[in-house]
Amino acid sequence: MAAPEPEAKPPSREPPPGPEPNAPAAAGSQDLQPWEQHAAVINLPRYDYRASGSLLLRSHSGFLITCPIKREKSATKEAISILEEYIFHAKHHVSEQAEPCDVENAKKRKFCSLASEYSEKAVTDGNSISVSESTGSIGDSSSPQSKTGENAGSASNLSLVKLSRSGLLFFKFPSGGLHVVEMLTEIFHSLSSGKLKSPQWCHRIFPIQETCVLSEKDLHDTVSKLFLDFSRSKNNQDEPVKFAVAYNRRGIDETEMKPQKNGNEGSNQQALMDREQCFKVVAAAVKSVAENSVVDLKSPEVAVLVEMLPVSGVPVGSSVAGVSVLPAELISTKPRLCVRPLASDAKATKKK
Repeated sequence: MAAPEPEAKPPSREPPPGPEPNAPAAAGSQDLQPWEQHAAVINLPRYDYRASGSLLLRSHSGFLITCPIKREKSATKEAISILEEYIFHAKHHVSEQAEPCDVENAKKRKFCSLASEYSEKAVTDGNSISVSESTGSIGDSSSPQSKTGENAGSASNLSLVKLSRSGLLFFKFPSGGLHVVEMLTEIFHSLSSGKLKSPQWCHRIFPIQETCVLSEKDLHDTVSKLFLDFSRSKNNQDEPVKFAVAYNRRGIDETEMKPQKNGNEGSNQQALMDREQCFKVVAAAVKSVAENSVVDLKSPEVAVLVEMLPVSGVPVGSSVAGVSVLPAELISTKPRLCVRPLASDAKATKKK
């Protein structure tokens, strides 16, 4: 007798899988890679860690910006948004006075030289390194979030330099001789006309026309060159020039007596130029260009600002300074000789 066959079970009818509720969101998130999404939210340039050696070898133009302590990132974003609108003025002036090669070719040569140098180092050390990460230039043309156009291309000429003091930002160009004073003048005109909103985090912008090693000879040569350019732009060169000098060491006075790791306490102090010595060197440089110049601290026609740059990584015993020759409309004499603040209200002045 054959065994009874088992009853066939009816096939289970499961409902077809419906569309996932987060499907559109997931599809949208796949448009950008995770690191690209991060860059879209936090778009800050990397530090140029090679700047300490570059500043000791040749002159650079740039901007030294003051901001509140622990607000450097916010001020960096704000500074980039301000500067990128006016950098094309400096690029235009440089292209006019450049020799056979233009600015773009110079930038390409610099990039190629950096690339070959880093390639050699990578072969020697057995490590690969990205040139764009190490140079710290602003702007990344390969990023999907990068800006296009003249301003974005010009902004990539600036690099962010790491400083050893809080509340300061320093952006430098690959070379010196740029018309950063004219750029700051345009910024103040835009602020006064309402075209540019008063910044929240950036207090003052110091235009650095030239950098130099802080020594008597280098400082004298730099001031003479800049003051000669200023005197040539004057309408009446026969009248005596009323000038004033400001020397700011930006906290170096308080830290110069701290013991160094290598135990050489006197080398850093010896390299620092005191105020009296700085004033004598600058005055002699001005007199060498304009013999009829006179010192006027209350209403100077022009001010020579010497800013100590606390660049991180500068060897002990070396110091870098930024020098500017500014007209009267860009400076304030009270309570001390300084570049004008970007915000004219009393609250912003107290923050400085």
